[in-house]
Amino acid sequence: MAWRGCVMKWAKTEFIRSNNTTSRSSRLNPHNQQRCSFRREAKRPDTKKGNVTQETKASPSEAGTPGPPPPPKVPRPTLLKPLMFTVGFTGCSFGAAAILQYETLKSRVTTAKAEEESEKLLQGSQDMVYWHDWWNKLSGFQRQLLLLVSMVDDFWSSLTEGQKTVTGIIAVNAVVLCCWRIPSMQRSMIKYFTSNPASKTRCLPMVLSCFSHYSIIHMVANMYVLWTFSSGIVSLLGKEQFLALYLSAGVISTMVSYMCKTATGRLHPSLGASGAVMAVLAAVCAKVPEAKLGIIFLPMITFTAGNALKVLVAIDTAGLILGWRLFDHAAHLGGALFGVWYVAYGHKLIWRKREPLVKLWHDMRSPGAGGSRPGGGPGVSGGGGGAGPQ
Repeated sequence: MAWRGCVMKWAKTEFIRSNNTTSRSSRLNPHNQQRCSFRREAKRPDTKKGNVTQETKASPSEAGTPGPPPPPKVPRPTLLKPLMFTVGFTGCSFGAAAILQYETLKSRVTTAKAEEESEKLLQGSQDMVYWHDWWNKLSGFQRQLLLLVSMVDDFWSSLTEGQKTVTGIIAVNAVVLCCWRIPSMQRSMIKYFTSNPASKTRCLPMVLSCFSHYSIIHMVANMYVLWTFSSGIVSLLGKEQFLALYLSAGVISTMVSYMCKTATGRLHPSLGASGAVMAVLAAVCAKVPEAKLGIIFLPMITFTAGNALKVLVAIDTAGLILGWRLFDHAAHLGGALFGVWYVAYGHKLIWRKREPLVKLWHDMRSPGAGGSRPGGGPGVSGGGGGAGPQ
């Protein structure tokens, strides 16, 4: 009996252990869970998917707040106002250049007469003793200052007419470059000295951005090219017509850039005188295509001006098509095409028809002259404005 009781006790203990092991394994074994009908029903994908769908549908209504609104669509800017500004500014530039040329010729005639009279008065006079005594009375500092002024005057006299003209443009670009380094002026510089079709101020930056450079290397490169071609372009057109061409090319190239940016949707700002400089370069290369050019760092390599213009136009065309953003290739192309068009057709259509404007200005300046020329002799009243370079 004692042995039987031990056997029964051992069997009962093993049965309890086997039940615990089974229940424990059923909890850990996923296959055992799949065999249970109520667990399979709880893990059906359709039911779970329905629950998730119901929860996602119910969550906005339960939260009571709408979802985030879609981003607003940025409307494309209209270019009618910049286009009207471009046409008006170009006309005013060439009109002002014609009047400036008239006034320059008139002042030259007056100065020549005054110099001739002063030379007659000084003939035969003995002033060397006076100037010698005056020089001896000066201090050492005053003498050095006069020598420095004399050296500057000699350097200025050695420059060509074109180099003298672009010196003012280079000075303005240098001042604007310094203004970019002033932190308190950053907002105004971005607003007025960068051109962007998406900006509220679009017309005035079309002119001011042509004198604006943020990078020193960018400004030096543009001004070096302008300095190099200044003598040629001024000898062909004259300084007044050159200034009108330069300013008009800057505005027209910016307008072309506006059109391309609006068409492609890439509304980013740009600045620099590259469009105006490209117009000057293209005008000289189109007028004198056989001229020899070279690279400053590779003087042994030479090429013709016509080939250089073709390569530059091809590079900018590829950059515009492929979407390169290193430079404003649309502005480069606009400036180059305007320069070529002006020396081929624009000079005849615009500059040679300036006589009515000059005649009107002459009549306004001297209403009682009776059709006299700036020199004072009789003649057609518009003749003073037509004596400039053609």
